[in-house]
This record gives sequence, C-alpha cells and structure tokens, in this order.
Amino acid sequence: MRYRRLGRAGLQVSELSLGSWVTYHNQVDVDAAVEMMAAALDAGINFFDNAEAYAGGHSEQVMGQALKRLGKPRLDYVVSTKFFWGLDRSEPGTNRRNTLNRKYLLQAIDGSLQRFGLDFVDLVYCHRPDPHTPIEETVWAMSDMITRGKALYWGTSEWSAGEIRAAWDIAERHHLHKPVVEQPQYHLFHRSRVEQEYARLYDDIGLGLTTWSPLASGLLSGKYLNGVPEGSRGAMETMSFLREGLTDPAKNAAVARLQPIADELGATLAQLAIAWATKNPRVSSVITGASKAEQLQSNLGALAVADRLTPELMARIDEATKALAK
Repeated sequence: MRYRRLGRAGLQVSELSLGSWVTYHNQVDVDAAVEMMAAALDAGINFFDNAEAYAGGHSEQVMGQALKRLGKPRLDYVVSTKFFWGLDRSEPGTNRRNTLNRKYLLQAIDGSLQRFGLDFVDLVYCHRPDPHTPIEETVWAMSDMITRGKALYWGTSEWSAGEIRAAWDIAERHHLHKPVVEQPQYHLFHRSRVEQEYARLYDDIGLGLTTWSPLASGLLSGKYLNGVPEGSRGAMETMSFLREGLTDPAKNAAVARLQPIADELGATLAQLAIAWATKNPRVSSVITGASKAEQLQSNLGALAVADRLTPELMARIDEATKALAK
C-alpha cells in the first residue's frame, strides 16, 4: 500500500480506502465488517469513510463496534463522517436535516461519536453545501468542532470551487481551522469537477481529495452490461434512482470497449477503473466499497494494475470513455 498526504495537510491516508455507503448495516453486519476491516488493515488501508446519514446512523454503529472488536491502536486508522442530511430525512424538525447551521453541526458530532464509540473522528465533512446558512456560520462551527477536540480536520463534499474558496477565505481571515479536503464523485464518466473546476484550488489552498464511486455505482465493473443482476446495488429498491444510469446503453457500450484493455493487463474492469482513478496525483485516496471480503481483495488488486497503466493505455481508456464524461 502507498500513502498520500491529504493535500497540504500532514495527515497520510492510504491510496485506497474503504467506505460504508449502502453496505454497512444493509448488507454488512458487525461480523462481516470485522472480517473486511481486518483484511483492509492487513493490506495497509488506514482510512475508513462513513457518514451520519448512511443507514440512518446504523453504519456508524456497525463500524464503531467493528473497530472496538479489532482493538487496533487509534493511531493506526483514520475515520471520517459527514453531516448535512441528518439521521432521518422523513423526520420533522427544521434543525434536524438538510442544514449546516451551528445548532445542528455541534449536536451531530456528539451523536456520531456516541455511535462510533470514539473520542474523536479524524475527518469530518460538510456532506453538501447549505444555501440557507451563511458559510461563515458553518466555518465557525466546523472550526469550533476541531478546537474542542471532536475532530482533527474538516472538509467538504460536493461543494463548488467557489464555495470551498469562500470557506477557506473566511477561515483565513478569522484565523480559524481551514477546510483541507473535498470528497467529490470521480470516475471515468464524471471528471470535470476534479480535473477542471477544482484545478486552481490544489496549489492555491492545498486542497486534498478523497474521491467516491470510482466504479460509477458498479457500472464500470461491467456487471450491468446485460441488465440489472439480482442481488446487485441496482436491484436494491432503495437504490432504484441509480437504475437508469446503470443501464445506459451508450455508457455500457463504452464499458465494453474497456474490456480488451483490462484483458491485456490481466485485470477486471473494476480493477481497471479503480486503478485509473488512483493515477490522478491530486487524489489523496480513492474510496472503495465492498459487501464481501473477496470484493475487497479484488479491489486491492487495482494497485498493481495502476503500476502497469502506461501513458498509451491511459490514452486508450480516455478514447473509450471521454466523450461520455461530464
């Protein structure tokens, strides 16, 4: 495993990390989480990504119980969570969800720490921008969270470059803890934000990236080439909003064009897609997901594939997919 600094921050995170969206609690119980997180740690993965909204808080509980059973020293792993959506989107209450106001944020971190069974999280993200709360209020709350020792670093997820820069400038002006990381979607079909919109932020403010969905929710694994297989993410009723994209004929045709490249490398399509994402030097860590230990082991094989991705092969990958990228 290789490690990269989180942008300009000193924290080092593994090139591949393990996330819990969709899987923890829904598909992965504590026993399975222990098995996979132990294998991840043995392979050198040190970053585990989570969020308050994942499975309504149950994902944090599963991960926290797994960490307790693993008994690893706290310095050996990095844990993140994210706030905005709240625990239950159907629950009434104006300060419970879809906000980044001070009241919500400073109570949300206490709830997450209780569910994790931790004294602090390493990374905390604002899960989406909040157009109804002044960015200054959010920056002060996030900085106070760090000052109080409940988190070590903070960042954003799916914020625009302008919003990130505004938050950074407010923190700079008031000598507060600055946002150091953004968590955007990044894969072969979703590229412009990472490669173009954020371009100036990497050098100007030292922004790091922990990117999600390297497989485009499974599309780039090739499993949807012939429809939606039973037991897949696309077959889950809670993930029905993904189906149209997963069965897109043009994108699946592009995935099929990647198969000969994967075959040349002796790799799976999933390994090829993950390896491609790691080749961007601006990416601090690529967040992968797995519902079974064998999926995790296969994903780890992407590191060896990345070492064999020559400029010529990268150009062929671009040729196969870039026309459909946004």
